[in-house]
Amino acid sequence: MTVAADSATGAASLVQSVDWLAVAPPVVTASVALLVLVADLFVGERHKPLLGYGAVAGLVAALALLVPLRAGDRSTFCLTGGTHACSYTADHFALVIQALVLGGALLTALLSIGDTRKLPAGEFWFLLLSSAAGAALLPASRDLATLVVALEVASLPAFALVGIKRGDRRSSEAALKFFLSSVVATAVMLLGVSFVYAATGTMHLTEIAARLDEVPGQLETLAEAGVVLTLVGFAFKTAAAPFHFWVPDTYVGAPLPIAAYLSVVGKAVGFSGLVLVTVIGFPAYADVWGPALAVLAALTMTIGNVAALRQNATRARSAVRLLAWSSVGQAGYLLVPIAAAAYSGDEQIGSTVAYALMYAVVNLGAFAVAAVVARSHPGNRLSDYQGLYATRPLAALALGFFLLCLAGLPPGIIGLFAKVTVFSAAVDAGLGWLAVVMAVNVVIALYYYLRWTAALFRTPTATPAPEEAPAPYQHRIPAPLTLAIVLTAVTGITLSGAPQLILRFAAVSLF
Repeated sequence: MTVAADSATGAASLVQSVDWLAVAPPVVTASVALLVLVADLFVGERHKPLLGYGAVAGLVAALALLVPLRAGDRSTFCLTGGTHACSYTADHFALVIQALVLGGALLTALLSIGDTRKLPAGEFWFLLLSSAAGAALLPASRDLATLVVALEVASLPAFALVGIKRGDRRSSEAALKFFLSSVVATAVMLLGVSFVYAATGTMHLTEIAARLDEVPGQLETLAEAGVVLTLVGFAFKTAAAPFHFWVPDTYVGAPLPIAAYLSVVGKAVGFSGLVLVTVIGFPAYADVWGPALAVLAALTMTIGNVAALRQNATRARSAVRLLAWSSVGQAGYLLVPIAAAAYSGDEQIGSTVAYALMYAVVNLGAFAVAAVVARSHPGNRLSDYQGLYATRPLAALALGFFLLCLAGLPPGIIGLFAKVTVFSAAVDAGLGWLAVVMAVNVVIALYYYLRWTAALFRTPTATPAPEEAPAPYQHRIPAPLTLAIVLTAVTGITLSGAPQLILRFAAVSLF
C-alpha cells in the first residue's frame, strides 16, 4: 500500500491506495457469492447445479490468487503518520490459513453439489461463499475491528447453513442452539474488545502490544479483564471446553457437508483469531493467557476423547456424533502450541498450523466417505460401516487411512508426525504435565479410531432397517463427491510420504 504525501506540508494524505492483489482472495470469494445469488434469479430449476460449479470455480480462482502473494510481504489499509500499523497483512501465516479455509470450502462445495436437491441452491451457495470470504479475511486482519467483523461474516452465514433444511426440526434446533450460544460468546468478546480499547486507545494489534506494556495502574484491571473476555469469545469459536456444548448437536443437525465445513473451516477461523490476539496483540499478558490456554487444552482433549469413546454404534447418526466429539478432542491438541507460545515464543505457532493442515485434509476426507455411506444408510450409524470393504472397498480403504491419520498410526505417517510436533512444542515450553495429558488422550483416541477402522473390514451382522432402504438415486455417487475423496486421499498419502511439506511450518516464524 502507498500513501500520498502533501509536498507543501509534508503531511500524509488521507487518500490511500488499496493493494487489490493483497485483498484479492476474500474479495473474489465475496464477489462470486453475489454473482451466484443474482444468477439464481435467472437460472431454471434444471440448471441449478451450474450454480454449484460456479461456486467451485470461484473458490479455485481465489486459491490461485494466493500464488502471487507467496512472498508474504504485502500489507494494506495502513495508518499514516509515524506508525506502520496496518489493518490487513498478507504474511505467511495469513496465506497458509487462507489456503486452508479456501481449500476446505472448495472440498465442502464438492461434497455439496450432489447433496443440495432439497435445499435452496442460490441461498446455499451464497451463504457458503460468504462464510468462506469472512474466513479468508480473518487471518489477514491485524486490528480488533476487522477481526470481529471477519469473524461474524464467517459465522452468521454458518448459522443459516446449519438450519437450511426446510421442515427439518433437528436442523432448526441445531441452528438455534448454535446461534444463541455464539451470540453470547460474541457479546462477551465485544465487551472484552471494548475494555482493551479503553485501556490502550487503539484497535491495531501491534499498537495494542506496545501500549499494554505501559498501561497506567488504574487501568490495569480493565486491561486484564479485556484480555480474558476476548479470549473467552475465541475459545467458543474453537470449540474449546467448556464452550464446546454446541458441537455435537450442531454437527448432527446440519447438512453433512456443512458439518464438515464447521469442523475444519470454522475451527481454523477460531484458532487463527486466537493466535492473532494472543501472540500479536497480548504478548504482555502471556502470564495470563498461557496457563489458561494450557488448562483449556487439557480439558478440551480429555472431554472430547472420553465422549467419543462412549458413542453407541447403533444410535442414529452416531458416526457424525463421533466425528463431532473427535473434533473437540483435536481442538485440544491444536491449543497446545498456542499455550506453549506464551513460554517459548511465537515459533511454536507453526506447530498448530502444521497440525491444522493435516487435520483439515483427513477430517474432510472422513466426512466425504460418511457422505457416501449416508446415501444408502441415512441413519449414518457406526454399525452401518461394518463390512463397508465388501461393498465399497475403495471408500473403506480411504476411510481407514483417514482414521489412522487422526489416530497417528502408520500408514497415516503425517498424523503421527503432526502429533509428535505438537508434543515437542509442549515439552520445549516446559509444559511436561500437558505433554503427559496429551499422551494419555492419544491412547484413549486410539481405541475408538481403531474400533471404527476394524469394523470396516468385519462381516456385517445386521441388516438395514426397512425405513433405511436405499432409494434408487442413492446407489450413484456424484462425481464431485468422488473427486473430494480422491483429492483428500491423494493429499493425505502425499503428506505421509513427504511430511516436510507442512511440518516445515513448525520450524519457522510465520509472522
